[in-house]
Amino acid sequence: MSAGTRVPPTRLTAGPLTLRPWAPEDAPALAELYRDEALRRWAAAPVHDEASAARWVAEQRRGWETGDRLAFAVEETWAPGADARPSGHVVLKRPAADPASAEVGYWTAAHARGRSVAPRALEALADWAFAAFAHEGLVRLELLHQVDNTASCRVAEKCGFALAGLLPAAPPAFPLDGHRHIRRTAPAG
Repeated sequence: MSAGTRVPPTRLTAGPLTLRPWAPEDAPALAELYRDEALRRWAAAPVHDEASAARWVAEQRRGWETGDRLAFAVEETWAPGADARPSGHVVLKRPAADPASAEVGYWTAAHARGRSVAPRALEALADWAFAAFAHEGLVRLELLHQVDNTASCRVAEKCGFALAGLLPAAPPAFPLDGHRHIRRTAPAG
C-alpha cells in the first residue's frame, strides 16, 4: 500500500484515547474547536465555520482514499458517557516519492490540553505507521513545527523525535524558522 493507494480506515487505541478517521458529523465540533485562538495560530487548516470544517473533513477523508494523508480525530474515551467530541488530531502524510519517510502532525483542542493527549496520540500514530508500512520500507518519521511552538517541541522530544535541524522561514505559510524532528524505527532483530 504505497502512497497513492487507498488505505482502509483504521481505528487505534492509546490508553484512554481512540484515534479514528474524521467523519462528516465531526464538522460542527471541529468548527467549535477552531474558535480557539491558539489552535488557529498553530494549525494551518482553513477552518472558520461549519461549512469550511465540513470541507476540511472531506479533504481528510479523501486522504484515506488516496493513501497519502491518513488523518485521525482523537477522542478521550476514559469514562462511559465521556464527551465524544474530538480532543485532538494526528496525521500521517505519506509522499509517493519516498516510501522510507513520512511526516506526522498533530494538534490538541483547548479543552484537552495538559492531559498528555498529544504525546499519547502521536506515540500511537508513530507505532502504527512503522508497523503498518514496514513492508513498504518506512523507517523514518519527520515532525516539523515553528521554533516558537515550545509545546510541540516538548511533545516531539517526549515521543522520541530527536531535534535534527533548523528549517528556514518560508512566508507567508511559515513566517518563522522551524524545527525538524526525526524518529526512526528500531532496527529489526
